[in-house]
Amino acid sequence: MIRREKGFTLIELMIVVAIIAIIASIAIPNLLSARLNANESSAVATLRNISSSQQQVQASGAIDCNQNGQGEYGFFAELSGAQGVRTGNPDNAGTVTIGTVRVSPPVLSQAFGQVNATGHVVRSGYVFRMSLPSTTKGFLNEPALASAVQVSPSNAEVLWACYAWPATYGNSGKRTFFVNQQGDVLSCVNGTRRYSGTGAAGVVPAGNAAFVATATSMSHSLAVNATGADGERWSVVN
Repeated sequence: MIRREKGFTLIELMIVVAIIAIIASIAIPNLLSARLNANESSAVATLRNISSSQQQVQASGAIDCNQNGQGEYGFFAELSGAQGVRTGNPDNAGTVTIGTVRVSPPVLSQAFGQVNATGHVVRSGYVFRMSLPSTTKGFLNEPALASAVQVSPSNAEVLWACYAWPATYGNSGKRTFFVNQQGDVLSCVNGTRRYSGTGAAGVVPAGNAAFVATATSMSHSLAVNATGADGERWSVVN
């Protein structure tokens, strides 16, 4: 008795492979787009949470370097309780150091205490950077943990700024976002600058990127529905 083995012919296998390829070509871009949208939405929500946290810590007076009773805004490491708050008063020729007193309870999650060597925090495909003002209201970016920069206490009572941009442009996100003490989250399509990543290989926004073209300090006007100093058009996120 002769047994015949049954199976797929080469043509049938080629048809199946072609169908799978067509499905993949449709599904993969949709999945990537969904991930980008999710990461961008998460970045906006995070910036709004950061804004609330800054208002909370400033109102509590937990950071008060010049001890004038007016609270100051903080870096991620301070807001998350990862290190002590600043002490010292550069406004009176003093020197800022890292103290032993911490914000308790922290106003940001412990994840924001994971500040890397370049002063950035990476979460959900986005890079976050906090800046506080110098005595001339210039942009002082957050340093690595256990490091200090000469933040002006009087200016830090009223000024701060935070950017969020994709960890990998086109893969983890596209748009770049910004928020400061005014509370509105701004965004740009990031089509020209293509901010992405950190360190020497990254393209990161300058401190005045979301400000008007002539801005040289944190007290200048933002580029709301206008072209910023970086050449990108910035608008309010609804």
